[in-house]
Amino acid sequence: MIKIVTDKTPTVDVASILTAQEIEGINEYIHHYPQARAASLDALKLVQKRNGWVDDAQVNAIANLLDVPVTDIEGVATFFNRIYRSPVGRHVILVCDSIACYLTGYEELAAELKSQLGIEFGQTTADGRFTLLPICCLGNCDKGPSVLIDEDTFGPVTPDQVAELLEYYP
Repeated sequence: MIKIVTDKTPTVDVASILTAQEIEGINEYIHHYPQARAASLDALKLVQKRNGWVDDAQVNAIANLLDVPVTDIEGVATFFNRIYRSPVGRHVILVCDSIACYLTGYEELAAELKSQLGIEFGQTTADGRFTLLPICCLGNCDKGPSVLIDEDTFGPVTPDQVAELLEYYP
């Protein structure tokens, strides 16, 4: 059997998936660009603010609002590593593993984070507080090793600073 794949986005009841504020915000973004498709990333970031991640129904709703194929929205969502397609903790810790951070203590820092959190990369603590992820670059190369917690960049971070740093994020 041959499966036929189309770019046709299934019609969904957008108002039952997205909040009125999200719909209004996405419509605002649409007006800032010559093509609605250009608002894809902005729409994904806006929707992600509510739950910390974007589920399949929300991807479909965004595609409907922008009148683009769902595959286009999915492509944007999976390309950008700060759009999360599965649940994450209340706080996301991104550990830079670029060559600059690697040479300045990445391995020791990553080991300490894993030890204190009791998780590996790609996992979330049992209490849902933290998700630990690697990232290829934070653009903080002169202050490596660096971490980003939510929207806060720290560096250089030493293993002995990890416990104190985690305390700031309840």
